Amino acid sequence: MADRSPVLRIVTSAARESLKPLGLAQRGRSRLWIDDHGWWLGVVEFTPPRIAGSGLHVGAMWLWHDVHDLAFHVDAVRVGSELFRTEDQFTRLALELSRQAAANVTALRERFPDLPDVARYLMSRPVRRGFLWDSFDSGIAAALVGDPATARDDFERILRADALVPWEVDAQEKARELHAIAADRPAVTAWVTRAVDSCRSKLGLDPVPFAIS
Repeated sequence: MADRSPVLRIVTSAARESLKPLGLAQRGRSRLWIDDHGWWLGVVEFTPPRIAGSGLHVGAMWLWHDVHDLAFHVDAVRVGSELFRTEDQFTRLALELSRQAAANVTALRERFPDLPDVARYLMSRPVRRGFLWDSFDSGIAAALVGDPATARDDFERILRADALVPWEVDAQEKARELHAIAADRPAVTAWVTRAVDSCRSKLGLDPVPFAIS
């Protein structure tokens, strides 16, 4: 098995070349890089396989989920893992992956420049049976942009589901709270702001002054 240490070194070097100029920050010494937009993140992971090598996963995370770990709520790209064979071969691979990552980070920024664009995207997605968090995201976005009828429909879809596992119970508890205040945009904004602040703290991100409007 190839030594893992040159893999991380090469991936980090390539990522610094392509992602650091865009303003992304590396999570410690990991393969994760963050594009911080206050209430949402662009997340880049140079995915580690079970043996030395790397793939790529780029996506967006909505911090109103208030969770402890980074997540991909919208996928921009997934690239399967390639093995480390030689330093030259893997250096070329890492540079190509880092350039793909940069292009997809830029694409996410262009797709989601502000809340109305995020809301249009989330509200236009087809309903997927069993994907309660899709309805959660679109419901929050609808309420934040002043469409309480759509927001209530989304939250009611969550509440009608059979909650069989803890995450489904959690989704329903949050949906119930939000359904009750869906027509009160300032109350929804305050709810989301608290969730985002809490999530940033859990993820070890600095607090930032921002307003969802």
